[in-house]
Amino acid sequence: MSDASEAVSERNADVVRRYLRVFETRQVDELKDLVADDVRVHGAGQDLRGRRHPEGAVLTPGLSRCRVRVDELFAAGDRVTAAFTLTYTHDRTGRDLTMTGVKSYRLHEGRIVEFWGETDLYGLLRQAGLVPEEIPEF
Repeated sequence: MSDASEAVSERNADVVRRYLRVFETRQVDELKDLVADDVRVHGAGQDLRGRRHPEGAVLTPGLSRCRVRVDELFAAGDRVTAAFTLTYTHDRTGRDLTMTGVKSYRLHEGRIVEFWGETDLYGLLRQAGLVPEEIPEF
């Protein structure tokens, strides 16, 4: 890999780290510098467009004090893939709830323009007592 492509990869990795840090700070205004207005978001069986979707994820009602741990991060050119763990405080109970996820981001000129991935929403809801411990068999 050339020095120039390594520099692009590292810059893009930094953008994704900064994006994930917004989940901790809840400063969604910072997303304007990190995420394109018309970002494409793929996951949970949906194809969405617009920065309001990641902003909504950052400001999820009922969950506060997010702590982000980047478990793995791989950057190559315009792509960055991150495995992460988010730990939230559940506002109603004060308990910590943990959600893991893996996302793949495509960047252009230093901003996220598209991402794919999944998070373990079922596990988060199970910890909150909103779904059964075991998935019922059909």
